[in-house]
Amino acid sequence: MPTVSPLLRTVASYAWRLLVVGAAVYAVFVLLGRFHEVTVALFLGLVITALLNPPARLLTRWVPRPLAVAVSLIGSAVVLLGVLALVGEAVAGESGSLVREFRQGLSSIQRWLARPPFRLDSHVLADLQSKVGDYVSSHRSTLLSTAVTGAGQLVQVLTVLALAVFSSVFFLHGGDRQWAWFCAQLPPGARERVAVGGRAAWRTFTGYTHGIVLVAATNAVLVGVALYFLGVPLAVPLAMLEFVAAFIPLIGSPVALAVAAVVALAAKGPVIAAVVVALIVVIGQIEGHLLHPLVMSWAVRLHPLVVAVSVVAGAIAAGVVGAVVAVPLVSVVWSVRTALRSPAPVPPPPAPPAAGSS
Repeated sequence: MPTVSPLLRTVASYAWRLLVVGAAVYAVFVLLGRFHEVTVALFLGLVITALLNPPARLLTRWVPRPLAVAVSLIGSAVVLLGVLALVGEAVAGESGSLVREFRQGLSSIQRWLARPPFRLDSHVLADLQSKVGDYVSSHRSTLLSTAVTGAGQLVQVLTVLALAVFSSVFFLHGGDRQWAWFCAQLPPGARERVAVGGRAAWRTFTGYTHGIVLVAATNAVLVGVALYFLGVPLAVPLAMLEFVAAFIPLIGSPVALAVAAVVALAAKGPVIAAVVVALIVVIGQIEGHLLHPLVMSWAVRLHPLVVAVSVVAGAIAAGVVGAVVAVPLVSVVWSVRTALRSPAPVPPPPAPPAAGSS
């Protein structure tokens, strides 16, 4: 009877274990995808908790915990609504001049493309513009139905946000008690390891959330100031777009600045657009070599290649939400693994009895 080599036995044993783990991970992702609204709401609730837990804890020195939670939530909502009102006012104030500048900019771009070295036929460009107009006119009903679908999605987004805020209230008020109750339901042998992994996960998630908000705010300020001095219209909304896009590492900032470059090209011409394109390189260097090492290295220690692969894999699996969630998820999993593999602290030996004691 032929014998199986030890190498093949080892490979087979690891193979079926990997298959089981892969099937379990796939089942978890299928379950999360089936209830993705609830998953996103709980994730946003944890983000709100990580951001508002420090001010709420500070306020508990003077007021009761429920009042501190309420003040933190209401104050952050007022600040957020104020920022949105500022952005809306900026868009409304510059909309008329922006449309006029866009029309002039498109004409200048058309003349620029007709000159060397491109030498594109102006009739071709004019025909392209007319085709775009004809397409919009002929597909007006489709665009309106898409807008109606977007309105339905807006209701869904508001529902998710309401659930996120509702969850954050309970997380802020008694998250530690909820976690202690969860650990108490586990078998006695697993409670300590789960508690250690949970503390490491929350520490990493909180550090990542604070760090990415600081990085995004810094990028938005740099972009807003640069666009303002360059005379690019809608500097404040474009800075807010940069702030939101920075939550997707390595990819979000270049995409947001590419939108700003298109606006600059149409409104101010190719020279200012080239300067905005140069900003993509400058902001990328500042973010990759200064902000991330200084701000986030103490909380998240991932190789840039791991970050890039995580973002792309998350985007493929769940779109924009997956791209945002991928890096903190990988960071939390890695920190839990590191915490569980670290040796447990050895308790100090008992002190010797004092001289003369019986």
